[in-house]
Amino acid sequence: MDRFGAQRMSIGGLAGMVVGCSALCMAPATPGIAGYVIPIVIITASYALFQAAAVMTDVSADQRGVISGMLNRSRNLGLITGASVMGAVFALASHAGDFTTARPEDVAIGMRVTFAIAVALVVVALVIALASLALPRPAPPIS
Repeated sequence: MDRFGAQRMSIGGLAGMVVGCSALCMAPATPGIAGYVIPIVIITASYALFQAAAVMTDVSADQRGVISGMLNRSRNLGLITGASVMGAVFALASHAGDFTTARPEDVAIGMRVTFAIAVALVVVALVIALASLALPRPAPPIS
């Protein structure tokens, strides 16, 4: 982050998330476990890169502990909310009342729709991050 800057790292993280979610959204059923694990690794690493760059930038050393705690709280809230909402999207898209007896095709459709929505949400965040590059930066305080 020190070398490339927080904005570039945020944009890189969001772009990686788009790639990983897109791979899960468009993946055929044939690549096996690796076809799911590799995109999930990409999403996870990209998310960590995005969140660290977006939040820990411009935080004074004496405030990093507090900000880190707030980051963990927001991460947990986002995880719980996102899992609930995306679980509901998956259930609606797969049209399966009972997942233990759901057809594999229905589960695949539910997964694709869920990750397509995830791609759309991350693209919105990426557009916002790219638009923020055009905003003028405030001058540093005079000491």
